[in-house]
Amino acid sequence: MATVQVAFWVVAMLVAIAIAFDFMNGFHDAANSIATVVSTGVLKPQTAVAFAAFFNVLAIFVFHLKVAATVGKGIVDPGIVDHHVVFGALLGAIFWNIVTWWYGIPSSSSHALIGGIVGAVVVKAGASVLIAGGIVKTVLFIFVSPLLGFLLGGMMMVAVAWLFRRMSPLRVDNFFRRAQLVSAGMYSLGHGGNDAQKTIGIIWMLLIATGYADAAQDYPPNWVIWSCYLAIGLGTMFGGWRIVKTMGQRITKLRPVGGFCAESGGAITLFLASALGIPVSTTHTITGAIVGVGSVRRASAVRWGTAGSIVWAWIFTIPASAFAAGLFYWVSLNLFD
Repeated sequence: MATVQVAFWVVAMLVAIAIAFDFMNGFHDAANSIATVVSTGVLKPQTAVAFAAFFNVLAIFVFHLKVAATVGKGIVDPGIVDHHVVFGALLGAIFWNIVTWWYGIPSSSSHALIGGIVGAVVVKAGASVLIAGGIVKTVLFIFVSPLLGFLLGGMMMVAVAWLFRRMSPLRVDNFFRRAQLVSAGMYSLGHGGNDAQKTIGIIWMLLIATGYADAAQDYPPNWVIWSCYLAIGLGTMFGGWRIVKTMGQRITKLRPVGGFCAESGGAITLFLASALGIPVSTTHTITGAIVGVGSVRRASAVRWGTAGSIVWAWIFTIPASAFAAGLFYWVSLNLFD
């Protein structure tokens, strides 16, 4: 594959932007990991973000880089990628993340990045350079991951209700306050394992396109892997409190048992997706699981208006970030050429 000669400072700047996106991903998606454990009162907010950040980074030792490979080589033809495409993709995704964070909407940083890549590439070379398999499975899991989270969260809630039916509500509450630490840790582990790899993938794509990495290698440089995991952990440390409120309070009211079931259902979904190399939305996953848990109690326990507005944000994320990325691609052509 031919590479282009790009000034080192341009590549370094784009890597820095990618790391900033990864930090924002952690900041924006902190709610996914900690909203339930904070809203149930199991952990204080400051403790919860440190707890989640630790497991975000710990994921580096647990997951293979299958998601990074999908993003780096499985969404678009790597031969068409250049520094302009990467600039457009990152800025388009960051723009959409800022908009949704400002309004407290739990949209997907993952799909914003995928949309950014697609938008910039389509503006450059048209839709023919997209890789259908990678696009289809990513779009498919926009629907599969929240549905699977919904089903697993709801099924776990039913199973727990049956298993603990003879135990007093106070004892159940006390038990799941401890158990929720395990489920929150596992969800944060899955969050770090899936989301950090998306930024690893785009930096890997950039380095290959500009000749700073070998396309034949199965793994990106170690410094890329560590930088992305640490960045998402630091982003989680700062937390996106506007979205925490939406996720933890406005969809449905959770108790520790509900938080445990939602986090466990979401964690299983994320572990499965990461094993298959599918870049899914941690936001979609945990939202589906929370709705599943709430609907088991009764349908009216879920604030369907809030859930509906979240779904609309999901629908608009890829096209909105793709459109913004296309504009930033043209900006890049004027900045760097």
